[in-house]
Amino acid sequence: MAQQTVTKEDFEALLMDSFVDNEPLEGAVVKGTVVAIEKDLAIIDVGLKTEGRIALKEFGQAGRDGTITVGSIVEVYVDRVENAAGEAVLSREKARREESWVKLEEMYNNNERVEGTIFNQVKGGFTVDLEGAIAFLPRSQVDIRPIRDIAPLMNVPQPFQILKMDKRRGNIVVSRRAILEESRAEQRSEIVQQLEEGQVVDGVVKNITDYGAFVDLGGIDGLLHVTDIAWRRVNHPSEVLTIGETIKVQIVRINHESHRISLGMKQLQADPWEGIEAKYPIEAKFTGRVTNITDYGAFVELEPGIEGLIHVSEMSWTKKNVHPGKIVSTSQEVEVVVLEVDPDKRRISLGLKQTLANPWESFAEKFPVGSVIEGEVKNKTEFGLFIGLDGDVDGMVHLSDLDWQKSGEIALEDYNRGDMVSAKVLDVDVEKERISLGIKQLATGEVADTAGSEGGIKKGSVVTGTVIEVNDGGIEVRIADSEMTAFIRRADLSRDRNDQRPERFSKGEKVDARVTQYDRKTQRIQLSIKALEIAEEKEAVANYGSSDSGASLGDILGAALKDREQK
Repeated sequence: MAQQTVTKEDFEALLMDSFVDNEPLEGAVVKGTVVAIEKDLAIIDVGLKTEGRIALKEFGQAGRDGTITVGSIVEVYVDRVENAAGEAVLSREKARREESWVKLEEMYNNNERVEGTIFNQVKGGFTVDLEGAIAFLPRSQVDIRPIRDIAPLMNVPQPFQILKMDKRRGNIVVSRRAILEESRAEQRSEIVQQLEEGQVVDGVVKNITDYGAFVDLGGIDGLLHVTDIAWRRVNHPSEVLTIGETIKVQIVRINHESHRISLGMKQLQADPWEGIEAKYPIEAKFTGRVTNITDYGAFVELEPGIEGLIHVSEMSWTKKNVHPGKIVSTSQEVEVVVLEVDPDKRRISLGLKQTLANPWESFAEKFPVGSVIEGEVKNKTEFGLFIGLDGDVDGMVHLSDLDWQKSGEIALEDYNRGDMVSAKVLDVDVEKERISLGIKQLATGEVADTAGSEGGIKKGSVVTGTVIEVNDGGIEVRIADSEMTAFIRRADLSRDRNDQRPERFSKGEKVDARVTQYDRKTQRIQLSIKALEIAEEKEAVANYGSSDSGASLGDILGAALKDREQK
């Protein structure tokens, strides 16, 4: 037999033909013919030197029911032209995936829905078969609300929305929730178009929160705020409503853009605030129940839907800095007085202390000015002593009313908290809730004799005193030829505001002042340098008007001041 000689040129041509035939096939989807079926494998010829094998299960249902037979034409993916065993490596799975990717990319770009089947659970979600391409379904994208049992959704063809695609990494993320929300939005829009503000409808309580309840109106939820459940105070919706309960509500407000609906129950009842001023006249007494206590007062329910506020300042005559919770308690029945009614703002101001006698009025009736009382020293301050009196009120003994002979600061050292002292009632100011007391006014002897002597002290007279004490509030002086002392307030030191400075006086200095008030009964005296200056100026003006000497007003005023200084 003659042997054929293959030249170098022939070998190169055959090699190039092989490259041309094989290179385009690898990594591509091609059509092949099933040439044999061995057990669970299909032997497929795609035109290469050798056939490839593909498991029948990769053909899906067609491979399981016998549809794939010898001679069947199928599309497969050429993974490699030849492996170590000399066979072509083919894949039906990858072929289907390649077909799906092309189709899915087009649908993704057109924002179209795709159909798939949830077939497995993985960490963080589930895997979905999109006709060969495998996608990831995050758990949060399964439904609008979290669902516990996903079994009914498994292996069921259903629509999905592609959220993200990355072919290079082979990642596809889909959402079932987006489909449901879109359908729900369309349904909500149709329902909202049929509703009107003011319309009364039936709904089912779907959920209860601290701030209200969500009510299902037949495919769309409305919010029933806690303040719209009843006219009376409702601390929590669960006090009135239960989940699953059917209730009648009124549509209060509709937002057609956001599809939010506000509902009300109390709007179906009569408004208790109508004619409120006639029902609760000012100064009338009523009994109510304490519903809420705050730092600034307590709320009292007068009737269902009508609450009034007792401000902390109206709770007690004497307990000024006490928390309302220490005076009243929640659910307590209390008697109150109506102080103010504002129907526009739906506010009623109530008073608790007004139901009790004013302790300052009671004290003034029981202890008129001049009465002698006894009480305990409650507090010592730079201004004097506070004495506890009947009716849980305090009276004040000013420094100037402690002792005739000693200065106020020195006399104050003789007293301590808890001491029982006697004092005379000098003044009771009910409006300002002040009681002025005096201890030195109980003294007898020389002081009384001096005050009652012929030509003694009286209102309008001018006296000379010696400064014995200077403080920020004024000066204390001892009146000449007596042991009486008086306190001249800062505002009475001069008619010129710039000279109303206590520090311009010094101890031992003599000053003239006018008696502006003197109560012989209480032995209380008030002096004013300012009043003396005004009186002298008036006298000078009067003299100027009747003088024919030609002296000027300035000369007369100067002479009057010089005469006072010489005295």
